[in-house]
Amino acid sequence: MPETPLRITVTSRDPRETRLLGRRLGQLLPADAERGMVICLYGELAAGKTAFVQGLALGLGVPGDQYVTSPTYTLVNTHSGRVPLHHVDLYRLAGPDDFEAIGLPELLEEDAVAAIEWSERFADHPPPHRLKIEILINPDDSRTIDMAAYGQAEKVLLQRLSDALSG
Repeated sequence: MPETPLRITVTSRDPRETRLLGRRLGQLLPADAERGMVICLYGELAAGKTAFVQGLALGLGVPGDQYVTSPTYTLVNTHSGRVPLHHVDLYRLAGPDDFEAIGLPELLEEDAVAAIEWSERFADHPPPHRLKIEILINPDDSRTIDMAAYGQAEKVLLQRLSDALSG
């Protein structure tokens, strides 16, 4: 039987709020996690995936002078903070052979956070333990950010975020 994820949904009115949400999540990530955290980001072009990762980086302690940009052409950007952050973009990759070529399986095993844009490319084999973040553009240009946690550590993290947002 498939695992039932823990879910929360947040509305963001602008990129600043999206970055703040990412920052809050990054602040809640423990530095001494048993294994890395995989954050799978979904959403169309300009939905706010990179804005979310920019905030996440700040929350993880990545210095502000290490500007976080989409790794569309580099495919993977790594940033140093209290927890390392691998920012991955799968947009131009075709499938598992390309994932192997960029070393993605190894990145997912590191004690780091892997924030993966265009996770739709994982369609058949998403990582079993992950935080799935889908960003939808609303008609008023706000964003609906639906978050689902798969795995115990991910559920604890998402519950902590939910508590922080409601308190």
